[in-house]
Amino acid sequence: MALNIADLFEHAADAFPDRLAIACGDHEVTYAQLEDRANRLAHHLAAHGVGAGDHIGLYARNSIEAVEALLAIYKLRAVAINVNFRYVEAELTYLFHNADLVALIHDHAFADKVAKVGFPVRCTVEIGPDYEAMLASSRGERDFEPRSNDDVYILYTGGTTGYPKGVIWRHEDVWRALGGGIDFMTGMPLEGEWSQVERGREMGGMVRLCTAPLIHGNAQWAALAALFNGDTVVLVPQFDAHDIWRAIERRRVNVVVLIGDAMARPIIEAYHEVGYDGSSLWAISSSAALFSPSVKQQYVEAFPNTMITESIGSSEIGFGGIGFVTKETENDGPKVTPGPHTIVVGDDGRPVGPGTVGRLARGGHVPIGYYKDPEKTAQMLIEIDGVRYAMPGDFARLEEDGTITLLGRGNTCVNTGGEKVYPEEVEGALKSHPDVFDAVVIGMPDERLGQRVTALVQPRPQRTIALEELDAHVRTQIAGYKVPRTVLFVDQIHRTISAKADYGWARTYAEEHAA
Repeated sequence: MALNIADLFEHAADAFPDRLAIACGDHEVTYAQLEDRANRLAHHLAAHGVGAGDHIGLYARNSIEAVEALLAIYKLRAVAINVNFRYVEAELTYLFHNADLVALIHDHAFADKVAKVGFPVRCTVEIGPDYEAMLASSRGERDFEPRSNDDVYILYTGGTTGYPKGVIWRHEDVWRALGGGIDFMTGMPLEGEWSQVERGREMGGMVRLCTAPLIHGNAQWAALAALFNGDTVVLVPQFDAHDIWRAIERRRVNVVVLIGDAMARPIIEAYHEVGYDGSSLWAISSSAALFSPSVKQQYVEAFPNTMITESIGSSEIGFGGIGFVTKETENDGPKVTPGPHTIVVGDDGRPVGPGTVGRLARGGHVPIGYYKDPEKTAQMLIEIDGVRYAMPGDFARLEEDGTITLLGRGNTCVNTGGEKVYPEEVEGALKSHPDVFDAVVIGMPDERLGQRVTALVQPRPQRTIALEELDAHVRTQIAGYKVPRTVLFVDQIHRTISAKADYGWARTYAEEHAA
């Protein structure tokens, strides 16, 4: 039994050769075609000396070619390294060196940046004018060496601060944590490598749209898990709310996977602006960033018969728990039923009791650590009663009913006057104001308080927000010590490619501009 990404896809390709595998714009491929194309790319890489254990950068926007590149890499037992296409030359240079790339697959549009970095590799594949000819000249047979559950998967995560870190997983563990190897609804592990194919036969094939870039774990694993099931994956080359709806209408999408407010709010407002047909939607799922209460309310009102969920987790722990958004829960915070082996750990290194805040941790199938960073690995992996847990630093509270409320990443927590303030909670309060489109909250130095709560606020177009009115509104949502003492209005909130707040940009902006 091989619980390996390539094997799991190949099972689906054999079971559903004529099903539509991927659609991106006007382009589409069946499972048989995707299998053939991935095999050809894998043989091309192998002919240039790329093999098991080698690290191959994938520097591309969403496309069919990006998915087949992932599959080709895993077919060779090599390791795909996700490269953020927003990186500038210095960031690319750091990542290429840190990840020890031996090959690079990149979009034609990024050729100039690749040339400027000048990083030496054995093989470069450009997704451009000559790509199809390259595939046609290669072999489409599936004649690769046997693979292992222990093959390595790496996901580089930029997080919210600092340079990106590569999180190392075994294929089996990451499949259990992110790829559907554990049923996210019931928490039960799947029996084996054929379970998702059997489910795909029963369901007949759903259509799933991944809104985020494939360089992010949210979209990458939503796409891979869908392929393991024999479902159709719908992609858009880059995020545009109206393009999302056009794809939903055209492809009759059943499930939309997105990342928090930064994607959810533009999507729901585009829906109301034009009046798109969303009748095909069965489920809308958010993960990797928090849904604010006001955005939850927008979705519940627009799609009362659609299952809306929010889940917690990260590149370091995988799936941590899931919650269902209904009319009754729309004003709650990100409260979820914890997944298997998910706990909250206190400062004493022990699981906390109800009503207590600690750090979110997950046992069971956990990563090996951070690539080339033993110090951060030791901080992230802990042991409790002989069981290993991954604890990346997210604060959470264990509730009396056994649910968990996610509060936010510890390195963004604001310590003001001896109190801890979690930015996501304040951001949710700000965004509940009808004239606020987006907001980011940070801590800035303060002689008396240590840090003061500082908000950068993006008003809706053609709206003016009175500070006194905003302050009064926020005070109805959160305690006084959490209310921003400094507010800066900005034209646009900067976010990372994964829709997370760019806290580095926010601090620089706050330092350079008067409130």
